[in-house]
Amino acid sequence: MTASAPPDDPTLDPAYRLFQQRFGALRRARQMEPLLTFAVIGLLFVLAAIWTDFMPDRVLAGLPRIGEYFGKLLSIEPKRGADPVPVLAWSHLFGGVKEPQSFAYWFYRIDVYLKLLWQTIQMAILATAIGFFCAVALCFPATRTLVRSPAIVFAVRRLLEVMRTIPQVVLAFILVWPYGIGPLAGILAIAIHTTGALGKLFVELNENADMRAVEGMKSVGGSWLAQIRYGVVPHVWPGFLSYALLRFEINVRSSTIIGFVGAGGIGQELKRVISFNIYEEISAIVILILLIVMTIDLLSAQIRQRFIGPVA
Repeated sequence: MTASAPPDDPTLDPAYRLFQQRFGALRRARQMEPLLTFAVIGLLFVLAAIWTDFMPDRVLAGLPRIGEYFGKLLSIEPKRGADPVPVLAWSHLFGGVKEPQSFAYWFYRIDVYLKLLWQTIQMAILATAIGFFCAVALCFPATRTLVRSPAIVFAVRRLLEVMRTIPQVVLAFILVWPYGIGPLAGILAIAIHTTGALGKLFVELNENADMRAVEGMKSVGGSWLAQIRYGVVPHVWPGFLSYALLRFEINVRSSTIIGFVGAGGIGQELKRVISFNIYEEISAIVILILLIVMTIDLLSAQIRQRFIGPVA
């Protein structure tokens, strides 16, 4: 009897032959799973493309027009019959505030932009802090391994789902009505969404935590809060902080977007200059947003490395 003998070889032991047959059938089934998975994904992609009119010819036809917008950003508006002057021409790049398409010309309202950008960062800080503490408070009642009542777990989980399901822009638009145009509506909108998003992540961390410490606290008569405080929090706290820092980066960008519905911050000014096609101011604001997001990303990475551990 050899390992290379076919399963139907009559010289093989019947039990071994049966094992080979079943093993071969299982291996063929597992080989078919990836093919079926890719086939289903491909079918869904094709159906989605048809229903949303996502066609390759339309995508290719629109690609050249993307350059038109950047061409307006990077060129001086020409006079009739004249060619535009590229923005990177050394003759005007470092000119004064009255020199079109110079750096000084782009950033002549830098004081206003920095003030609004600081307001945007403050909105993100407040919203992240509120959402973080609310998510911490709600994640433990939503954890199946920590709460015996299925009704409580179900209710809290549905609440977190509602909070993260409604888009932040929609929340901001709704809250602008009672609170008026300004950062308050934006802070509340981002905080609500952050609570739902972080709450789900925190619940997953709780359910994957080692429960031996919780059982030990329970065996000595520790209260439910004591079990959470000493049995769960020490294990999940680094993950909580890591997710909170990641969410802060997201909220800085979100604070920019929700400004389009009047919720304060640099986004409100960005909407204004886009509406009036003030291309040099659009360029300046986009560059500032890009720089601040990169800076926050680098700082948050350093904070994670300092308090949580090396960043992969």
